[in-house]
Amino acid sequence: MIKMSKRQFRKERKKKRKLNERYEKQLEQIEADVLIYESMEKNVEFIQKILGKPVDLITREFTMQYNPDKKAAILFIDELVVKDQIHNFILRPLMLQGERITLKSDIWETAVESLVQIGETAIIKEMRKAIDAILAGDTILFIDGYAKGLVIGTRGWDTRSVSDPRAENVVRGSREGMSETITVSLGMIRRRLRDPDLRVDLLELGRRTKTDIGLLYIKGIVDPKIVKEIKRRLQQINIDGVLESGYIEELIMDQVWSPFPQIQNTERPDAVVGHLLEGKVALIIDGTPHVLIAPAVFTQFYHSAEDYFERYLISTALRVIRVISLFIALFLPAIYIALVSFHPEMIPNPLAIAMAGGRAVVPFIPIVEAILMEFSVEILREASIRLPGPIGPTIGIVGALVIGEAAVTAGLVSPAMVIVVGLTTISSYANPNYNAAISIRLLRFPFMIAAATFGLYGIMILIFLLFIHLSQLKSFGVPYMAPFGPLQWRDLKDSFIRVPWNFMIRRPSIYRPQDKKRQKVGNEQ
Repeated sequence: MIKMSKRQFRKERKKKRKLNERYEKQLEQIEADVLIYESMEKNVEFIQKILGKPVDLITREFTMQYNPDKKAAILFIDELVVKDQIHNFILRPLMLQGERITLKSDIWETAVESLVQIGETAIIKEMRKAIDAILAGDTILFIDGYAKGLVIGTRGWDTRSVSDPRAENVVRGSREGMSETITVSLGMIRRRLRDPDLRVDLLELGRRTKTDIGLLYIKGIVDPKIVKEIKRRLQQINIDGVLESGYIEELIMDQVWSPFPQIQNTERPDAVVGHLLEGKVALIIDGTPHVLIAPAVFTQFYHSAEDYFERYLISTALRVIRVISLFIALFLPAIYIALVSFHPEMIPNPLAIAMAGGRAVVPFIPIVEAILMEFSVEILREASIRLPGPIGPTIGIVGALVIGEAAVTAGLVSPAMVIVVGLTTISSYANPNYNAAISIRLLRFPFMIAAATFGLYGIMILIFLLFIHLSQLKSFGVPYMAPFGPLQWRDLKDSFIRVPWNFMIRRPSIYRPQDKKRQKVGNEQ
């Protein structure tokens, strides 16, 4: 009997699920096919039914000023609109007697051309468009007797004020960071790039979230094939929701299994403009301040917007420091493990004696010692990020000092290992790009395991495999290791070094720009 009841319960649940799915499909079909009715009451009732009569759906029915027998209604979502605009420029002109208004024979024409005093309007005839407009923050006007509606642009909601970019602090440069509102972000870019060739293609992704996506590029500079490929990949996305740019990044990248980021993200509007001028494409996603830049190559993740604001000697020195930090963060723990475990003869005698004295009381082999310390540091790093702002950095610094000192005192790790892990952690912070820094942090552990297994030979084998993987990567048709592989001498001027602006006449050829020159020389026009 128990088995029968469970089986019946499953059947009933399956039957209800199928009925719900069928009902939802019917609603979607009805919503997609229905045209706007002539009856204002039917239109209001239909929209309320589709949206489930939400408490934040405001419906205001009224009579027109020039025809008291003619009813009208507006619908909008509370907190998604600018209410002053609705009160002063929609309801007041439509309901109160105005002056110097040219009356038309048709009340609809009078309302659209003379009464509604908001610039952004559109006439629609499909109910699907009316519902989408309401959910986007617009206001819909229905007039009884007319099988059409008027979409009025009244979008407006509370937004975060423009502040410093949290993930990309610089000493010299703009202090503005991108906004979560796509229109505000577009305004920041327009203010810096007053080029009539700047193109902004708007797309909508997410079946349920209907997130606005802005595809930005400069016509005449960008390679049309890159724009076409990005649009193709975006159009293939069929997901129910896009809440952050990370969704788009993972869905359109070339190699999803690679630990290396193939699309850059930035919060800085000046950095976005700089990439656009090189012939790249930017993706602005509504709801997040992080803008995606494509295509991307390995070297650009070690560039900072500040590199182009400082003199070339300072910029080159900073880039060299970042590259050295990259090698330290990736290889130092592995080299330490290999030397201590397999190649002690390569360590100078005084240093070997000091290290042996420090390891005399340590009960673990070097690989266990290193993994223990690295995991502790990673946990502290993650905890410092997730804790409240004033507490996080303090916990990270104090925790690392206390744990390191306690581990050495207890004889769990050697002093040399604490120095190695500390230097590795500091070096990983020198990377200006968060995504690239995480990739190096993840790759550090396979190198440590290879060093503990085969010594320096294991490190070299893994380096060869890593270079093979990097040489095969592409970002929207652009080789990931360019300009080093394939080698392009001209583009080396802005790679791990930066030459003076006077010598960077041409744009990077790796992105195949149509307008190859960014500077005019002499009397050249």
